[in-house]
Amino acid sequence: MFSHVMVGSNDIARSKKFYDALFTAIGGQPGTEVREGRLAYTHNGARFMVTKPIDGKPATPANGGTIGFSVGAPKLAEAWHKAGVANGGTSIEDPPGVRPNGAYLAYLRDPDGNKLVAVARPAS
Repeated sequence: MFSHVMVGSNDIARSKKFYDALFTAIGGQPGTEVREGRLAYTHNGARFMVTKPIDGKPATPANGGTIGFSVGAPKLAEAWHKAGVANGGTSIEDPPGVRPNGAYLAYLRDPDGNKLVAVARPAS
């Protein structure tokens, strides 16, 4: 359904450190810089990108938006969450764990305030 997901950042170098840690924690590769100073991450057939806003205005997080990363296993969600907190992210919502629907969820805000979640379904 989606070709990619892109978030804005006010500090690409800070975002690279943060997202490189998240993706390597789940078996991915560090991001590559592509045109116009954007970062691109490709993992399990999906593409995630980070950019400074093209209009020159500050990047802001989506109000009510959440970007979910399918990580496959609870231990990978835990590693993802730990890497995010260690690299400038903020733990939010309930602590990482199994929710009533059986999924293991771990929520973070990236350094620019974007809401992210690692999802492992079903938790085992």
